[in-house]
Amino acid sequence: MTHLRRVVLPLRILLGIVFAGLVAAQVWALPELLPDLAEPTPERSFMRWTMLVAAVLALVCVQVVLVCTWKLLTLVTDDRIFSAGAMPWVNGIVRAVVVGWGMLLGTFVCAYYFIVDEVSDDPVLPALLLLSLLVGAVIGLLVVVLRALLRQATTLRADMEAVI
Repeated sequence: MTHLRRVVLPLRILLGIVFAGLVAAQVWALPELLPDLAEPTPERSFMRWTMLVAAVLALVCVQVVLVCTWKLLTLVTDDRIFSAGAMPWVNGIVRAVVVGWGMLLGTFVCAYYFIVDEVSDDPVLPALLLLSLLVGAVIGLLVVVLRALLRQATTLRADMEAVI
């Protein structure tokens, strides 16, 4: 278990740095960046606030994953990862990924409907969003499979402890 402790500490430091960067992006970067992306016309003025809310909520989803990962690392260092206490944190990751993917899908639909059809015929933005949707789907399904593996390992560990 000592080799895991050598990995957990740098991972926690990196998680803390990423979390702080996401908070800084939510507070300073996004409000400054998004006014330049939305046109100031009256019919599109709602897009600035919609984009800001969607971006902040997307970063909140990432922050939820980071916090759940931090808690799972605590369970790893305490050698309690294969217990029922790990499942709520894994379920939190699954829920955050699902919510983030749903928001990305909404962004894809809105971007295609509002931006590509009315403003530009450039297919780069929808292609990037579609690629992001596919990557998000793969990540979501991978997390669901890992959750199932954790559930099986938890059951096997409980069975082994009952035998011993």
